Amino acid sequence: MSKVSIIIPTINEANNLPLLLSDLLTIHKEGEIILVDSGSEDKTIDIANIYGAKVYRSKERNRGLQLNIGAKNSKGDWLIFLHADTRLTHDWFTKINSALKVNKNYIYYFKFKINNKKIIFRVLEVLVNIRSRFLRQPYGDQGLIIHRTTYFKNNGFKKIPLMEDVDFLRRLKNKKDLKQLSLPIFISSRKWERTNIFLQALKNWNFRRRWLKGESTKSIYSDYYKK
Repeated sequence: MSKVSIIIPTINEANNLPLLLSDLLTIHKEGEIILVDSGSEDKTIDIANIYGAKVYRSKERNRGLQLNIGAKNSKGDWLIFLHADTRLTHDWFTKINSALKVNKNYIYYFKFKINNKKIIFRVLEVLVNIRSRFLRQPYGDQGLIIHRTTYFKNNGFKKIPLMEDVDFLRRLKNKKDLKQLSLPIFISSRKWERTNIFLQALKNWNFRRRWLKGESTKSIYSDYYKK
């Protein structure tokens, strides 16, 4: 068994993937990198192969399905779910090693940071970290670190194209097991740069509200990715 399995869902991430995979090389022989692609038309697969990642393919563009494919093909004691446009510090693996020895029931997530120097993003970081820590509501872009026993005991991510992170964490019986690491994860500002960040935050809140009220993920997905 590997110590960790890092699982990354992708679709046309050739611009971002080399940066993240470079950060992940610090795991050396203590883990594996699994990429689950849903039909990239750029060099995503070639880049994954160059970095020695294991590549699996999803027939659907469905993030929940992709993450679950990765988990089912993993060999690690701990599963680390990351988005392809994130970055980690050079010593991230050394620092999380001690945390992973504490309690396998804990679900860890990184401290939210945005990879952009604009002051407005510092405000967003504070709000997200307050929500995550005190309301116990971290999201998938913050990186989720879950012991494989906990993951499969809770039936993993559902086959849904978005809200898979919200759905999984809502099914947890004990929210006190959610632990924020002091270690940051740097998130791309690309989705926030297309619009006013507070307007985007309001839109995201509304998408979650619609989903919680029972609206189909298909209609929400269509609106979420509407150009």
